[in-house]
Amino acid sequence: METLIPFDYATLRVIWWALLGVLLIAFAVMDGFDLGIAALLPVVARSDTERRVVINVVGPVWEGNQVWLITGGGAIFAAWPLLYAASFSGFYLAMMLVLVALIVRPVGFKYRSKMEGTRWRGTWDHVLCASGIVTSLVFGVAMGNLIVGVPFGFDPAQLRPQYHGHFYQLFSPFALLAGLLSVSMLIMHGAVQLVWRTEGVVAERARRFGRMAALLTAALFAAGGFWVAQGIDGHIITSAIDTMAPSDPMLKEVAVQTGGWMANFAKWPLAWIAPALGVGGALLVVLLLGQRHQWLTFIVSSLAVAGIILTVGLALFPFLMPSSTDPRFGLTVWDASSSLLTLWIMLLAVVLFLPIITLYTAWVYRVMRGKVTSESVDGTPNSY
Repeated sequence: METLIPFDYATLRVIWWALLGVLLIAFAVMDGFDLGIAALLPVVARSDTERRVVINVVGPVWEGNQVWLITGGGAIFAAWPLLYAASFSGFYLAMMLVLVALIVRPVGFKYRSKMEGTRWRGTWDHVLCASGIVTSLVFGVAMGNLIVGVPFGFDPAQLRPQYHGHFYQLFSPFALLAGLLSVSMLIMHGAVQLVWRTEGVVAERARRFGRMAALLTAALFAAGGFWVAQGIDGHIITSAIDTMAPSDPMLKEVAVQTGGWMANFAKWPLAWIAPALGVGGALLVVLLLGQRHQWLTFIVSSLAVAGIILTVGLALFPFLMPSSTDPRFGLTVWDASSSLLTLWIMLLAVVLFLPIITLYTAWVYRVMRGKVTSESVDGTPNSY
C-alpha cells in the first residue's frame, strides 16, 4: 500500500503542517468575526432592536463557521497524536473554559429573545459578550504559551505526556500580551463585518471601535515581535534530523538562545511577508473602514489575521509545541506525526471533503448576503 503513495514521509509531514495552519486561519477568519462581534455587542448596540440587528449578523452562520474549529481539532487528533495528547493534558482547564464559553454562545442566541424582559435580554447579551472575549483571550494565551514554551515532558518508556505546570502559569506576561492581541485582532475583524453588514448608528459605532482595535492590533503585534526578538528564548535543533524516521521526540538535541525564534526569518527572507501582512493589514483597515467597498476591508482584515497566525507558525517551524521543562521534549513536525499511511489516508479525506465544506460555506454566505437592518429583523419570523 505504501508503495502507491506519491509523497514521501517528510513531504506529507510538511503538507499536514501547512494544512493545520490553513485550518487555524480559516477558523480565525470565519469564526473570528463571530467572536469579535459578540465582544462588541454591548458597545455598538444600545437599544434592543440594535442588538437584535447585531446578533442576526452572526446568528445564521455561526454554526457553520465553528466547523473549522472542529475540523482543526480532528486534524490534530489524526495527524499529530502526540501534540493532541500533550496539549489537551497541559491546557485542559483552559480548554474547558473555552468549551463553556462556546456552549453558552448558542444558548444565548436561542434564549435571548424568548422573553421580553430587559433584565433577561441584558443578561444574555452580557453572556454573549463574555463568550466572545473569553474565547478570544484563551486562544491567544495558548499561542503565547507555544512561544515561551509549555512545561511538559514524556515518560521515556511509553512516551506518555506529563504536564508539569499549573493553570495560572499559563497566564505569563507574554502570554497575556498574546491574549490581548487575539482579542483586539478579532474585535477588529468583527467590527469590519458589522460595518459591511449593518448600517446607520450601529455601523458608525462599529467603524469607530474597529479603527481603535486595528491600531491596537498593529501596536501589540509589533510589541510582541520586539519582545520575541529581544527577550524570549527560542529553540534550535542542533542534532541531525531524519525527516523520514518514525515519530520519537526523544531522539534530538535542542539548543536554547534568546531571539532564536527569529532564525527562520533570517533563513527565509520571504517569511517577512507574514508579519508585514499582520502590521500593514491592520493599519490599512484603519484607512479602509471609512471607504465604500467594505468587502475589500474584510479581505484586508482577513489577510492581517492570516499574517499574524502565519508569523507564529513560521517562527516556530519545525516546532509544533516547544517544551520549557526540557527543550529536547519539544514536539516538531518531524517527530510528532502519525504514520505515513495515516497521513496519506487523511489527506485523501481532506481533498474530498474540504472543497465540499468550502463550496457549501460560500453558498450559505451568498444566500445570506446583504445588509441586516431593523426592518429585515422585524419582518423575518425566524430572526433572533
